[in-house]
Parts: sequence; C-alpha cells; structure tokens
Amino acid sequence: MARSPQLLDHLGMPVNLASLRKPVAAPAVGDVVSVWTESVASGLTSRSLAQILSSAARGYPDRFFGLAEDMEERDLHYGSVLATRKMAVTGVEPIVVPASKDAEDMKLADAVRELVTDPVFADDYVADLLDALGKGYALVETIWDRSGKEWRPKGYERRDQRHFVLDQVDGRTLRRKVPGKIDGEDLPPFQFSIHHPKRKSGLSVRGGLARLAAWAFVFKSYTLKDWMAFIEVYGMPLRLGRFGRDASDDDKRVLLRAVRDLSSDAAAIVPQGMDIEFIESKGATGNAVFDGMAGYLDRQISKGVLGQTMTTDDGSSLSQAKIHEGVRIDIARSDGRQIATTANRDLVRPFVDLNFGPRDRYPTVVWPITESEDINILSEVVERSVRMGVQISADEYRERIGFGAPETGAAVLVAAPPASISRPGEPPVDHDAELENEDEAQARFCGHCCGYHTSTAAAQDAHGELDGLVEDALKDWQQDLEPLIAPIRALFERAQSYQQLLAGLEDLEAKLDSGPLADRLAKLMMKARGLGDTGEAN
Repeated sequence: MARSPQLLDHLGMPVNLASLRKPVAAPAVGDVVSVWTESVASGLTSRSLAQILSSAARGYPDRFFGLAEDMEERDLHYGSVLATRKMAVTGVEPIVVPASKDAEDMKLADAVRELVTDPVFADDYVADLLDALGKGYALVETIWDRSGKEWRPKGYERRDQRHFVLDQVDGRTLRRKVPGKIDGEDLPPFQFSIHHPKRKSGLSVRGGLARLAAWAFVFKSYTLKDWMAFIEVYGMPLRLGRFGRDASDDDKRVLLRAVRDLSSDAAAIVPQGMDIEFIESKGATGNAVFDGMAGYLDRQISKGVLGQTMTTDDGSSLSQAKIHEGVRIDIARSDGRQIATTANRDLVRPFVDLNFGPRDRYPTVVWPITESEDINILSEVVERSVRMGVQISADEYRERIGFGAPETGAAVLVAAPPASISRPGEPPVDHDAELENEDEAQARFCGHCCGYHTSTAAAQDAHGELDGLVEDALKDWQQDLEPLIAPIRALFERAQSYQQLLAGLEDLEAKLDSGPLADRLAKLMMKARGLGDTGEAN
C-alpha cells in the first residue's frame, strides 16, 4: 500500500497532521504559562531598568516584556504612537498576488484571498503579530479545523512571549516552556506564526521599540512625579494668617486650622482682629521647566516609533506634517513588507500545502501601502499632458484615482455637451436636433476629451469672421512696417563702425513712425471685440 507523501515545513521538519487540531501553547492555572503577571513599572528606577535591559540582552527577557506591557498602558504618548504605527498596517486591506496566470494558480489565489479577507485575520492575526514592534518578536498560534472538506483556521491565538524561551546558541529560535526542561520544547510545524520585525540588525530581543523608549519612559515618570509635587506646593497661593500681639494660644490654633481648611474647603472663619492674606506664588518658571522636559521626551519617543514628530506634536503646520508624513509612510511600507513575509511563510504556505499539496511557487499576500496623492493635481497634470500629446494608459490612470474599468454594457458617465450660444433675441440653437441619425451623433463625440464638437461646417461659419480679420492683418503688412524699418536700414547703411551704430540708435527713437501699424492694429482689435460681443467669434 502506497503511503501519502510526508508534508514538510519551510525548515524541512515533518508535519504531524493529527496534532494540528489541538492547541499547543494554551495557558493553564498554576502552570509556567499562566496569563497572570505582576506589574514591572511600579517603583521602577534607573538602576532596576538597567538590570531589566541587561537581562533581556543575555536571553532572559521576561521582565522586559512585562515592562513593555506596562509602558503601553501607562504612557499615553508611547501607547498612542505605537498604536498609530500598528494601525498603519492593520488599516490596509491586503491583496493576494497569484504565482502565475494559470488556472490552478488563480484558484489558489482565490482560496488565499478568502482566508485573508476574513475580519479575524486582521484583528486576531495581524494585530497580534505587530505586538512584535514593541517587544522584538511575537507569536500567534493557528487553531486549525478539519470539519469541512479542507483545512481552515478556526481561530488565531496570541501567545505571551513570556511563555517561551530563547535558544542560548543562536538567540533567535523560540521553544515552548515546559516543566522540567530548561531549554524548552520545540514548536510543532504549521501551528505558529513567529514575527521578527527587523528594526535594526542583531538579536530580535534587542530590536523592540519598548527597549528604545524605556529610558524616556523612566525619565518622564520622574518628571511627572516632580511636577505633581511642585504643583502641590506652588499650584495654590500661600495662605498667611495674621494675629494680634494679645492673641492667646487657642486663638492661634483657630487661625492655623482656618488657614489649613482653606486648601480643601475654600471656607473658614477666624476671630475678630485676625486676618488671612493670600500671597501669589511665582511658579510659572518651574511649570515651564517640567513641561519642556516632558515635551522633549515625548518628541524623542515620536522619533523613535514613527521616525518623525510633525504629525503628532502640537504647533506643526499642515504643510510641515505633509512633508514629514513620507517618513512614516516609508516605515509603514517596511512593516507591511515584513508582516507579509511572516504571513506568507507561516500561514499561506501551510494553508496551501494542507489543502492543495506542496508547490514550487505560492500565491503571496501583499499590503499595498501607498502614499496619499492629491487627485485634483493629478487630474490637472493628466489633462495638460494629454493636450500636449503625451500618451497615458487609461488603466494606470484609473488605478491612481481609485476607479476600476467599467464592465461591458455598464452605464458610464460622460461630459455634458457645451451649451450653444445664440445671438441676442434669437432662441438657442439645438445642434442635437439637427443631427440626422445616431451615427452622426456618435461621430461628433470625441473620446479623447469626453465631449461633443460642432460639425466642421458650423465651426468654419463661427470662425469665418475671425479668419477674415487675420487675413486683413497679414495683407500689406510691409507697408505698415516700412516707416519703422526704413530709419533702421538707413542707419546700418551709413554707419562705418560699431560705435557709430550705437550712437545712431540713441537718436533713432524719435525718427520711428509707428502710426500706420498702430492704426491697423486698433481697427482690427475693435472689429474682433465687436465679433466677440455679438457671439460671432465663438
């Protein structure tokens, strides 16, 4: 009896089909993979942060992952810019590119397209894999289902990075934590998607954005604590109580209690002869110092996460933000390209192998992250280019503006025919009514500019008067220019040197007679203006 060929993953490891349906790294109560962890950021100091980062760099990053979680929850700015970077990818709908135009490859592409257009793919798969941006790497377990005719993911489960150990040799291979095995247990093929975004060269555990922003997080925590203490002292005016020389100890205690109650109750009573004075604090300079420090640290975090600050900070103009938007687009393209590599390797290939068998070439998932474009400017450029004779692909133009090609027989939009101009007192001319049949109407339609043109005879009639004016202007032009040319010709004939020619030009202006030419042009302009007013020239 012939045996079915053994499936292998991209590393050449055999796939156990019987174990695909069961979760491998599900957490359990009291196990080493429990979901409950303690906060790391509480009481964090610069010394403890240095220890956390040093341990992570040596291959023990569990406390670093806990700190990264706390940073996203506690630092409003870091959490915001990190979410912005993630949504730059998750907000884009992926496309599937078939391996070729063969019918079989197109069929595979359709199956993968159905897989990646499922809403849970973006929310549970892509979003959880992008957790690697902050922490260096992320894992998602695919829960396969074989109840139907084919293998399909019935869910994607994010697995906490703290439930896995790093290989101490290469610093990259991940193994599942199990009791009694210090090096962990190898992950089964086809069940895990492991994303290692390459923000910098080196180990993935040292490339997370949380490591980059950790020091700014600690320093800003110090700044905010000091700022709160400063506001508590200088945020309210100093309350000074005054009592007379003959005030008793009981009177003094009453006055002191009244001064203290003013900070919380905003109301107090004192005996007659005593008063309370409010002295305004001079704390504006101190507020500016703390505000400047916190703002500086936020800007550094923006640069580290987004590559720029203009689109996140106040005080930036729209033009500045558009200039700096391109930097973030470059980062988003890189993130999209890297997440596509992970999805194609760890999800698309297993899906195709399980259902259609191994292939030499596979369909690929792509995140088409493009820079925003001003459609109005693009349309103006295309219109001018077409008028100048530049040939532009209609399909490429539709793709740039976001329109698809119309289907055969579908209703399409066309430009309305220009309104006819008639003489004052005459009804408008209905050129369409003069057409003899539909063929003539089609002949009048211009596909290049999407509009209707008048017939050749009508155009000649409309512009006949102007053509006549042009002919009159060109007739006997030598006679009108002769009074201007004759003095210049005479000067060149009698001049013996270049110096004499220059000296003669200074006196030549008074001898030039432009009267005949000006008279001819004035008459032509008057006639053209009259034709324009009556509509003859249109």
